[in-house]
This record gives sequence, structure tokens and C-alpha cells, in this order.
Amino acid sequence: MSEETTNKQEMPEQLSDILLVLDKEKMKIQAVKSIDENGKMETVDPMKKNQNQFMRVDKSGDFFSNFFSNFFSQLKNPTNFTFFKVPAPIAADKAQELQKHVDKPTPDGDKVLKEHEVKAEPQPDKKQENQNNMATAQTTTETSEYRYKPEQIDWDTMKNLGLSKEYLEKRNLLDPLLRGYKTNELLPIGINLGGSILRTDARLSLQQAEDGNVIVAIHGIKKEPNLHFEFFGHKFTDEDKKNLLETGNMGRVVNLVNSKTGELMPSIISIDRLTNDVVALRTDFIKIPDELKGVKLNDEQKQTLMEGKPLYLEGMISTKGTEFSATVQFNADKRYVEFLFDRSNNHQQAQTNQQNNQQGNQQNNQQSQPQEAPKTFRGKELDDEQYNKFKAGQTIYVELKDKKDQPYKGYITFDKDTGKTNFEFPGQYKARVETAEAHKTQTAVNSEGKTNEATKNIKEPLKSGQQRPKNEKQQEKQEKPETPAKSKGRKM
Repeated sequence: MSEETTNKQEMPEQLSDILLVLDKEKMKIQAVKSIDENGKMETVDPMKKNQNQFMRVDKSGDFFSNFFSNFFSQLKNPTNFTFFKVPAPIAADKAQELQKHVDKPTPDGDKVLKEHEVKAEPQPDKKQENQNNMATAQTTTETSEYRYKPEQIDWDTMKNLGLSKEYLEKRNLLDPLLRGYKTNELLPIGINLGGSILRTDARLSLQQAEDGNVIVAIHGIKKEPNLHFEFFGHKFTDEDKKNLLETGNMGRVVNLVNSKTGELMPSIISIDRLTNDVVALRTDFIKIPDELKGVKLNDEQKQTLMEGKPLYLEGMISTKGTEFSATVQFNADKRYVEFLFDRSNNHQQAQTNQQNNQQGNQQNNQQSQPQEAPKTFRGKELDDEQYNKFKAGQTIYVELKDKKDQPYKGYITFDKDTGKTNFEFPGQYKARVETAEAHKTQTAVNSEGKTNEATKNIKEPLKSGQQRPKNEKQQEKQEKPETPAKSKGRKM
């Protein structure tokens, strides 16, 4: 079984917490069951008979904080609710106690409520999310030294995410983590919530908590960058937003405020293009090379890049030996000078394509008609043979490249009903096929009366529950299947 599908055992009750919620309009305590794609929360009565439906959350501090922040950001009308975290074994009893304090408020009851209350800090402006990004940028220097050791990583948390040391090493992702960087690609992770499993793609990084322990930070994918609220004291202007959305870089240095010390930190800001996180990097950590693709940079050009501004360079030489020109700019997330190559046009085209896809999806949903299979997936154009199988609903094998031109492989299947393309890594596909084959075999035995090797040549199925051929004649046919009759044609 692949590493992507291992370590999905049910979370022990002692290691999980239950999320309770108070609807401020109904003033009723409920247990959270799930949240749908539209941000609507499903709840159940917090009774012991419903315990198998309660949403369970890993009780470790950082793991819970990352989960709850992501959960809260997806919730529709979050200000209508107050959340509480209670241990799983006593969830039902604790819910009744909290309800009593809600019904009959007292100073002591308020203390109990606040003791268990969970806050998405700070909501609704999502500053905590931005603080984590800034913390990573502040503490990560542009050196080749390792900031962490493998033994410092909480491998139990990694196991709960469906990851292992061997898997990270195989994908060449452990090294950047130990150096203090985020993984340079998205990872498929699974979070076991007891009654359900949350599967998503995310980048990971290691951060040092105030108590000195190394924790795993999960950087999930967001629909769009959060540019509507202040970022460490900086309010994004219309020009800032335009630059960030078009090129991924803000294009200037601003003074950010350290939330703990009040210190002003000259920094540049970029967008993590894999997750849409807002990321800052102090100018102290910016390293500008002396030369870019054969072009030596003068002091003025270096200063332009140090200030986070774009710079147009001519006469650069590619790895293939051809001359080219491009706009370059320092990216706070990648921590190096990147080539833009008309990224603004690509961004506008991507927005247009996304709008067209959304309009097409709405029309198809209204008309209840299946969508046409796309000819291209993640920049990979399918050949005619692949496309014919793909649009027919068959699973096909493809070789793709990520945004850094790094190759990866997998399987894709087109769902005619939803119009979506499902992607699986080889390990995931293999595990699914093995599970399906096992189910097929079991069905053949239980429902069709077949066994494995003992009945593979019998032309008619055994009766349900029959495990062996019923007589010697049938056994003989099984072991020596009939050979085709010889042709009676004339010899030439």
C-alpha cells in the first residue's frame, strides 16, 4: 500500500477534542458534524448516542490551531457562532454543562465558557495567518545551514497527516524543511477527524514555538490572497493589490510592525502562488547575485532589486545557449530573483479562463448536461489516443511538470457528470485499484458463488455459498478445460 494512503487509523479518543458551537441566535449548544463547500455548518445534538458523528480534532496545540483557522475562514457568517473545544470522552456531559451556563448566566458560568472557548486569532482580519507567514520570513535566512534536525520533527503529527520521513526524503522535501523553508510543492495530506477524513493539498513548513518545540505548519490553499485587511500594520493600496495579483510581487519596500516588540521592519511582500498566502521578507535577508544569466549587474540594478522593484534585463543567455530578455524581480516567498515573462498577461488570461469555466459550469448545471472533457490538463496537452480514452471516462497515465518545471507523474480520470478531472498519484491509484479488485473478488465469492483458482475455468457460476466444484466431473472440467474442436476442413 502506498505511503499516501497509510497511517489513516482512527484517532484515539484520548488524543482528540470535540468542537462544540453556540448559535447566538438560537442560544443552543450543538456538536459540529461537518462544513460543506458553501460554508454551511452541519451540527447534531451533543448526546452520547450521536458521538460517532462528532467532528474530532487532534488536540495538539499547533495542529488544532491550523485546522481551526482554516475551518473558521471557510465558515459562512462566522460571527453568528461561538466555538468551544472539549475533550472527546466527556463531550456530551460538558455540552450539557455549557448549555446550563448559557441558559442561566452567572460570573462563574462565564469563566467556564471562556475556559473552553476557541477563538480564531485574530478574526475576521486573519492576522494570525499573516503573522505565521511573517514569522517564517523573519527567522529564515538565505544560507545553506540547517535550522532543524530530523529528530526535532514531531513524526506523530506527520503520521496523522499521512506523511512519513521516507516519503519526504523520496520526494526531496525533507531537506528544504530542515533548512527552514516551505516545501516547494503541494502535498496531498489527510486529516483524520474520527467521523470523517479531511483531504486537501498544502505546503508544509517547520516553525519553532515559544516553548522551543518544533511544530509543523500547514499552509492550505486559499481561493484568493487576503489583501482587504492590514498586514502587520500595512494597508494595501490599490496599486499594491494590482501588482500582487498581476505579478505576485508588491514592488516596493514597506515598514511592517513587529506585533510583539513594535519594531519597524523594512520588508518586501509577495504572494505564495501555490497557496495564495501573503508572505513578507525582511530586506536584511535579501541577497542579490552579482550576475544573472551572463549579465553582470551594476550597483543601480542591484539597488532596484533590493527595493523589490521589477528590472528589465536584455542579453541574458539561457541554458540552451540562446539570448533572451525578461523582467526580473525578487520574490519574498521564493527568496530569490525570479523571471516574470509577461506574468500579468498570463494572470489575466487565467482569470478569463476561470470566469469562462465558472459560467460554463453554471450553464451545464442548469441544463443538467455533461461537460466536454478538456484537451489539456495542468499544461499537458493530451495526444489523440490519450484524449479518446480520457473523454470516454477511462483512467490514463500522464507525465506533468509543476510550476518550477519539476516533473511528476500520476493518473487522471474525467467525470462526465461533474465535468471535473480527478488526479491521483501512482501510490493512490495503485491502492484504489487494489481495493477495487479485492472488492470485486469478494463480491464474486459472496454473490456469484465463485472462488478464486478453484473455479476460474468453470463456465457457469457455483451457487451462492458453494466453495468447491460439486462433483468429480465439474472438478475435471475445472482442471482440464475443454479444448476447441479441430477443424474438419480438407488438407491441402
